[in-house]
Amino acid sequence: MASNFVEELKWRGMLHDAMPGTEEHLLNGMQSAYVGIDPTADSLHIGHLVGVMMLRHFQLAGHKPYALIGGATGMIGDPSGKSAERNLLDEATLRHNQDALKEQLSRFLDFSSEAENAAILVNNYDWMKDFSFLEFIRDVGKHLTVNYMMAKDSVKKRLSSEAKEGMSFTEFTYQLVQGYDFLHLYKEHNCTLQMGGSDQWGNITTGTELIRRIGGGKGYALTCPLITKADGTKFGKTESGNIWLDAERTSPYKFYQYWLNTSDIDAEKYIKIFTFLSKKEIETLVAKHTEAPHQRALQKRLAEEITIAVHSKEELDNAIAASAILFGKSTSDDLKKLNKKTFLDVFDGVPQAEISKSVLEGEGLDMIGALAAQTGFLSSNGEARRELKQNSISVNREKVKEEYKITASDLINDKFVLLQRGKKNYFVLVVN
Repeated sequence: MASNFVEELKWRGMLHDAMPGTEEHLLNGMQSAYVGIDPTADSLHIGHLVGVMMLRHFQLAGHKPYALIGGATGMIGDPSGKSAERNLLDEATLRHNQDALKEQLSRFLDFSSEAENAAILVNNYDWMKDFSFLEFIRDVGKHLTVNYMMAKDSVKKRLSSEAKEGMSFTEFTYQLVQGYDFLHLYKEHNCTLQMGGSDQWGNITTGTELIRRIGGGKGYALTCPLITKADGTKFGKTESGNIWLDAERTSPYKFYQYWLNTSDIDAEKYIKIFTFLSKKEIETLVAKHTEAPHQRALQKRLAEEITIAVHSKEELDNAIAASAILFGKSTSDDLKKLNKKTFLDVFDGVPQAEISKSVLEGEGLDMIGALAAQTGFLSSNGEARRELKQNSISVNREKVKEEYKITASDLINDKFVLLQRGKKNYFVLVVN
C-alpha cells in the first residue's frame, strides 16, 4: 500500500504547487512519475538534489520513479530561469554524462532490485533523435497555439528581459519538446506525473496539455519550491562555484563544510529537505538546537547525513578529521592521512612558499631558513629565533626547537610541510 507522498512533501517544505487531484491520484495504488535532469555536466550539483530527493520519497512511498536525462533538451537549452542560451552538447559527451549521473543517482534510487517500483533511467534523446522536424511540427506542434506558448512565465520573462539577443526559436520550442517527453512516457510507461522545480510549472503543464489533446488521458503536475538561503545568496554556490556531488570537483571535506556552515534558519529548513530523518527525529533535533544553538546540533547532523548519502561514512570520518586539523588537537599523523586535494582545501588561502626538494636532502632545511630566510613566513631571522626560543613554532603540528631540520620524512603527500606559529598562524611549504 502506497503511503501519502504529498503529505510527506508538505511537512518537509518540499511542495510548492500540485495540480488538483494529484494527491488522490497517488493514493490510488502505485503510480509512475519522472523528474528531468540536465546532462550538461558529468556530475550533479546540490541544486539537483531536491528533485532527486523527491524521486526517492516517491519510491519510498511505494511508487515507481523515472529519472529522465535530457539528452535531446540538453542540445537545445531551457529558457526557464536563465538569461542566456546554454552551450549545446554532442552525443558522445551526453552519453558520458548520462553514465556518470546514473552512478550518482543510484546512491539515492534503487535501480537494480526486482521490486515492481524499481527506478528506471531514460534519455529523451533516444526517442527524439529519429523524429524529423516535419513530423514533429505536424504531429505535436499543431496541437498548441503560439498564444498558449507565449503565455508561459518562462517565455514572458525571457522576452521582456533586457538581454539583447532575445529568445531563439530553438529555445521557444523547448516547452514543446519537454511536453512531448511527458506524452511519450505517459504512452510508453504509463507515467502520469511530472515533478520539478517551481520554475518548471509552465513546461510541465504543457506536457499535461499534450496528454489531454493527443493522448486522450490525464497527466498531473507537482512542483517543489526553489531553494533559497536566508541571507539572499544563492543556494549551492560558493566563491569557487557550484557544490558538486563528484568528489573530484568538490572534495568531501568542502562538501561537508558547506552544510556545516549553514545558518540556523537554513539548517532547520534543509534538514527536512536533504535528509530522510523522520518528523519526530527532526523535531527533537530542533528542540536540542534551540536549547544550545552554539553546539550546532542541526548543522552537524545535516552535514553528517548528507555527506554519508552522497559519499560514504568513511569520507564523512575523513572530513570530520580534516575539519579538526584547524580547530582541534590534531597530530602529525592526522595531517599525513589527508590526501592532496583535501590538504589544499583545508589550507585554502594560507600563505605558501615553494622550495626545491633538493633543499631537504642531506642534513635538511634548518628552521631559520624555513621560517624566514627562504620563505618569508616571518619577517626576519631574529624574529624566527625569538619565536623558536618561546616554543611557539610547530612543524606538522609538532613543536620544534631551533636545531630541528626539515627533511623529506616530514613531507605530507610527498609535497607539503605545514609550519605554524602559535595557534592560528599557518604557512605551507610546497616542495617541488
